[in-house]
Amino acid sequence: MNRSELSSAFQKVRQTTRDLCRPLCTEDYVIQSMPDVSPPKWHLGHTTWFFERMILEEFADNYRACHPRYYFVFNSYYQSFGERVARDIRGTLSRPTVEEVFAYRTEVDEKLVGLIGGLEQGRFAEFADLVELGLHHEQQHQELLVTDVKHILASNPLRPTYRTCDGDGIRRAPAPSPPTFHEFEAGMFEMGAPDGGFAWDNERPRHKTWLSDYGLMDRPVTCGEYLDFMKDGGYREPLLWLSDGWDAVSENGWRSPLYWDRRDGDWEIVTLRGSRPLDLAEPVAHVSFYEADAYARWEDRRLPTEAEWERAARQHGRSMQGNFLEDGRFHPAPGGCGSGEGQPGVRQLFGDVWEWTGSAYLPYPGYRQDRGPLGEYNGKFMSNQMVLRGGSCATPKSHIRPSYRNFFQCDKRWQFTGIRLAKDLH
Repeated sequence: MNRSELSSAFQKVRQTTRDLCRPLCTEDYVIQSMPDVSPPKWHLGHTTWFFERMILEEFADNYRACHPRYYFVFNSYYQSFGERVARDIRGTLSRPTVEEVFAYRTEVDEKLVGLIGGLEQGRFAEFADLVELGLHHEQQHQELLVTDVKHILASNPLRPTYRTCDGDGIRRAPAPSPPTFHEFEAGMFEMGAPDGGFAWDNERPRHKTWLSDYGLMDRPVTCGEYLDFMKDGGYREPLLWLSDGWDAVSENGWRSPLYWDRRDGDWEIVTLRGSRPLDLAEPVAHVSFYEADAYARWEDRRLPTEAEWERAARQHGRSMQGNFLEDGRFHPAPGGCGSGEGQPGVRQLFGDVWEWTGSAYLPYPGYRQDRGPLGEYNGKFMSNQMVLRGGSCATPKSHIRPSYRNFFQCDKRWQFTGIRLAKDLH
């Protein structure tokens, strides 16, 4: 990107984060409803800290921090930058105020836009690459902001809504046709991000891997299909579950996906637009890896590997059509509601729900972790996590691509995580 393009992209992404906060009340900004959730105020400060600490300090001459203690308050997990507020107590900080955090964003934004226009040409390429990385980092936090706000509001017994239903509200769809499995022939597949263009270090290097014959479900598993699993005693049958998964079910009392409520014998679901009757046609969301794996076992199927998923995405998802953050729906869409229903073969690969794979989050062959603080971004988490693919209804469309690797621990459910099944053909 040239200077004008970079400045425009920077201001657009930063404004999107502000827009996502617009429906919030001041009191909403400070709540931390569980340790995995960060208060909205913290997201605003942390993404600003990233631009200040990673970029302004490095490229602006004689730079002085806006507020030195913010480096302690808004650091996330960068051990190389020193101590920080522990993740699980971010919600205990009433100060800085919301107003002060927005002022911090404004000050850093003005300084960075000024640097885009005034930095010497010899350093601009390296600077622009870091700014682009910072924008993708902020887009990750836009998704986290949406999912954290959902958990915060859903944890309130008053069940406040983030947005009310309007003309583009949630539409119901007829029951989908029974799932089919698109078949892929065995062969060598080259996966990972190419050398050109932006990608995280964990998406590279591009490498070849052998895939046996397999079938991939043509759409995600629906709420109705998952409800059949529940009615058949899925949460009561230990033989369906991994050992750690059964422990999680027992300890946490799981009997349904997160945000499902039983009211007068009928199921309701909590959304960012309020509670409503469960739509059996929409993709099931907010399930852990353990639940996805147990459901696959119940169906006598399995979860796809990330290589199998990526091959399908490159072959069937080239248009990147889907239900993303920009659509403002903030909820998975049934097939036919803007999620690629008309596409042949495998549908709804992008947007709607992140799809659990059966692949552990590990480095690709030949992986080289970035040096310096940015090396803490992905590489150090390559342990005890599983890969998800495809993005969700809270993912910015410009942020996702076929090679993108998301990752979470097996018990996490507060993200828009769903299921697509695979099967062996021989």
